[in-house]
Amino acid sequence: MRSFTAQTRLRQRAEYTHRFNAATGRHGWIRLTPSYSVKIVEEIVTGHDRAQRIFDPFCGTGTTALCAATHGRESVTTDLNPFLVWLARAKTARYSAEVIDETRNACAHAIDLTLHRAIEPVPAPPIANIERWWSADDLDFLRLLRAAIDHATHSDTEARSLLLVAFCRALMRLSNAAFNHQSMSFKDDEQLTLPLEIDKVAIFETEVRFVLRGAVENPVGSASVMLADARKLRQQISGTFDLVVTSPPYANRMSYIRELRPYMYWLGFLSDGRAAGELDWQTIGGTWGVATSRLANWERSERQFNSAQLTRVLREIAHPDHKNGMILSKYVAKYIDDMWAHFCELTGLLSAGAEIHYIVGNSTFYGVLVPTEHLFAEMLAELGFSHVECRPIRKRNSNKSLIEFDVVARWK
Repeated sequence: MRSFTAQTRLRQRAEYTHRFNAATGRHGWIRLTPSYSVKIVEEIVTGHDRAQRIFDPFCGTGTTALCAATHGRESVTTDLNPFLVWLARAKTARYSAEVIDETRNACAHAIDLTLHRAIEPVPAPPIANIERWWSADDLDFLRLLRAAIDHATHSDTEARSLLLVAFCRALMRLSNAAFNHQSMSFKDDEQLTLPLEIDKVAIFETEVRFVLRGAVENPVGSASVMLADARKLRQQISGTFDLVVTSPPYANRMSYIRELRPYMYWLGFLSDGRAAGELDWQTIGGTWGVATSRLANWERSERQFNSAQLTRVLREIAHPDHKNGMILSKYVAKYIDDMWAHFCELTGLLSAGAEIHYIVGNSTFYGVLVPTEHLFAEMLAELGFSHVECRPIRKRNSNKSLIEFDVVARWK
């Protein structure tokens, strides 16, 4: 077998995922080109060669866990979203030659069942306005293929996981979703330039080959991916860590549940809109559906983080001239309170001298800048961290005030 460097092996697996849209690019689900975050994480991990146990409390698509395992370290990562846990496990698993062959055979069987319509298609997922996402013909194909994958593989097997990763890539390639700006949109009739008789089977076969090219390059270290709440880590995580590298949700009202709906519905992680809203409410930074309405009655707890800077920001956002200002002020307050709860939990999982890196962006509401990086720094300093820094990484878009930072600190 051809020899691969650790960097090449990491790129192969990282490219399982390709950008769903510009806003969720940090977590990079289904990215066709190497994500910017892969480069950042790799530089941090390789720059700490003595850090043998590495933690990411906000798993996303498993970039940190994959990078750490690729470089021979032990990694643990957690997330509250079961779909992201499934995906990260698929990306960080070791696959034998037998599993690769089994997956190729299962792919051929699934395609045969689909082409001959020899299987009952699964019901269309209950996505609102699903006709905007896929044409009737594409939807028919995807329903058949999804059923065929289940028929051609056994449940909870590696072969099924690999085929489902390829299925997710294919379903987005066949969609009418447009990714040319911050908010996801849909192509209109004039923008639909794909051939009328596009070879859907060829698209799926291409994605399977792509996924398997990454699957053969196994990480040499270990990765453990766990379903857990970042605010209650010590209930489920044992031992201590030498290095933390993570990118938590930003305080920008971006609902990752909303953006991941297509995959979560097709793979059975969501059954209806209410379930999506409930999960979004449980996550840090979630404010979509039922989460928004619940904010109206939410109040800060007595164990809240107190900061003169935060008080000023919340007051300015809640100004009477700002429509929905009170709700958005509560959103920012809840986000900070949730992150405070997370940092308090984190302190019990760090070895002496452990270093943490939080990749996070600031945000604005009604022109009021929320300096998330400075608020993180304040919280960390209050908890006893030292050497706290806010290192700018890059501008997030054309707005020069919106920047991503690496918030770095060392545990005492």
